[in-house]
Amino acid sequence: METPQVVVVMGVSGTGKSTVGELLAAELGVPYAEADDFHPPANIAKMSAGTPLDDEDRRPWLDAIGAWAREHAAGGGVVSCSALRRVYRDRLRAAAPDIFFLHLTGDRDQIAERMKARKGHFFASNMLDSQLATLEPLRPDENGVAVDITPKPETVTERAVAALRRSEARR
Repeated sequence: METPQVVVVMGVSGTGKSTVGELLAAELGVPYAEADDFHPPANIAKMSAGTPLDDEDRRPWLDAIGAWAREHAAGGGVVSCSALRRVYRDRLRAAAPDIFFLHLTGDRDQIAERMKARKGHFFASNMLDSQLATLEPLRPDENGVAVDITPKPETVTERAVAALRRSEARR
C-alpha cells in the first residue's frame, strides 16, 4: 500500500479475524495485534462464563485498541476486533480517524461449525447468537468493506488486499 493505514479485522467470533489478521499484516508488512490481548481479566472471566460483555465492559477495551491504532497510524497495522456496533467503530475512529474496517462475514451455521472446532479459546460458543443479534454491518459512510469467509483464509486475505487498494485509489 502506498499510504499506511490501520486495518481493523472485524466480525463475530469464529469468522477468522485472528487468522486473516495475521495473514493480512504479513502481506502488508505491518504489525499485527490481537484484540483479545487487550481485554482485562474480568472481561475474559465474564465471557468464559458465557456472559456477554456490556458497553461498560467494552469501553476500556476499545480505548486500548484505539490507542494501539493511533500509535500505528503513521506506519500502518492490523488489529482484530469484533467492532460489532457502529458506536464501537466510532469510538475506534475517534482515536484513529483513517482506520479501515475489514468485516468478515459468513452464515451462522458455518461460523458455529468453526467455533466448535476451536480449541483453547475463552469465548463460549453459545454467545454466537448474542453477537449476531448485536452486529450492525458497516454502513456506506464507513471506511471499510465486507468480505465473505467461505473461501480459504488466503483467498479472503487476497480479497482484503484488493479492497484496500481500491480504497487507497479513491483517497
